[in-house]
Amino acid sequence: MKTKKRILLKIGSNTLTKETDNISRGKIEDIANQIAKLQETCEFIIVSSGAVAVAKQFVQLESKSQDVFVKQALASIGQPHLMRIYQEIFREYGLLSSQCLLSYADFENTDSRDNIMNTIKVLVNNNYIPIINENDTVATDEIKFGDNDKLGALTASLLGVDLFIIATNTNGIYTKASMAAHSPETIETVTDFEALRAEVVDSKSSHGSGGMASKIEAMAVAKAAGVETWIVNGLEDNFITNAFEGKVAFTKIE
Repeated sequence: MKTKKRILLKIGSNTLTKETDNISRGKIEDIANQIAKLQETCEFIIVSSGAVAVAKQFVQLESKSQDVFVKQALASIGQPHLMRIYQEIFREYGLLSSQCLLSYADFENTDSRDNIMNTIKVLVNNNYIPIINENDTVATDEIKFGDNDKLGALTASLLGVDLFIIATNTNGIYTKASMAAHSPETIETVTDFEALRAEVVDSKSSHGSGGMASKIEAMAVAKAAGVETWIVNGLEDNFITNAFEGKVAFTKIE
């Protein structure tokens, strides 16, 4: 039996909303369609943000507490809705999905690390796609900064995946000079990682809590584990298959 390529796909809030105020069912359909097309040669694990963005479509919370606790409450409300949307759409494409909630502490404990690996192994071997998010009701790291970029990198490293894809709203990482000239030019292949840090012009999306600096740190974690990382424009349709076929510009660090 031919071994499938194991891919961890990280999808941020900005990608899932397509830079609007609502979760885009069309974007999740686009992801499901691509996974269905690739399922003979690839197996996917997804790290998905979006719980807070979903909740904001339904509720407005008033609180005198700090903002992060409001976001945690919104995540608690939105996570079941987010999973329902994933499951409904994935089912239409013949895909099975499951939910996994993790926190940084899970990666620091040997038993927890083993449990993560064993559980995801069982899910993937039985054709389920694990959809991972941070356990925002008890952890605040990614909800404050990162939009699951580091969580994705830690998971990719722990599982030793073949490829870590970060879906964002740009065609990879642009050179600083091209950004200054208002003519973005993608750094397609990274040969000097430290030089790459100097090229980053950081900005944060409307819904995400990360930014390009957060993605650079995620790439560093994956690189240390020997995992190849791609930063692709998830706002475009067929962004995974087009990247595989070399039809679009994106940043790759081997």
